[in-house]
Amino acid sequence: MDLNVTGIRRFFQRMGLCLLVCAGLLLAGCATAPGANPRDPWEPMNRGVFEFNETFDEVAFKPVAVAYKAVTPRLVRAGVTNFFNNLGDGWSLFNNILQGKLRASVETYFRITVNTILGIGGVFDIASEIGVEPRTEDFGQTLGLWGLPTGPYLVLPFFGPSNVRDALATPADTFGYPVTLVKPVALRNSLAALNAVDKRANYLRAGEMLDESALDKYVFSRDVFLQKRRNDIYDGSPPPEDEEPQEPDNPAEKP
Repeated sequence: MDLNVTGIRRFFQRMGLCLLVCAGLLLAGCATAPGANPRDPWEPMNRGVFEFNETFDEVAFKPVAVAYKAVTPRLVRAGVTNFFNNLGDGWSLFNNILQGKLRASVETYFRITVNTILGIGGVFDIASEIGVEPRTEDFGQTLGLWGLPTGPYLVLPFFGPSNVRDALATPADTFGYPVTLVKPVALRNSLAALNAVDKRANYLRAGEMLDESALDKYVFSRDVFLQKRRNDIYDGSPPPEDEEPQEPDNPAEKP
């Protein structure tokens, strides 16, 4: 799919590289553990944010998700999840287009159309039932496909595991989600809260298994996230790390 996104791509590559450098300079003063994992040079800071997120989750977020799951019928919860996933497919479609993925773009557009019309606003995931699976993409993946380096691992307050590139993409992903366009503000906030609680409720069992099995929950979460993001960028088939293509220092050297 030959989309005219070359100028957009170059702009975000240059802007992203500048922001990565700025982020690195701002975080350069953060303590780095001796012999730190090169992918996680800010581990002491990240662990502090991780503990904050864990405490917030245990005190405030998880109890709400548990109550929501307890009082809401499974069918209703499935409908809520499908509804918000259908909204998210719109942002995935935009990123699939930016990445020049023709088949994924067509399939995502088909999913939105079918689920919105036949699935009653996305409450029922008809598209998956007929074999058209989601092709989820976000702006962090788009920047990665465009060649922006990942940057170090970074744990964000409330948002959780990330990296510098994904952190830079977070505002675009946030404002690109259709719920942010809803008015009035009270309704928008209610929808955002319901979406967050529903997502947390869907991961209750996974969280319990992690608590039971992981010797170091921080390390386990970090390694799973980093591997998942590599898979996301390469659509589930990442090359060996030492074979990943490197961006030439001089843009003129690019083929």
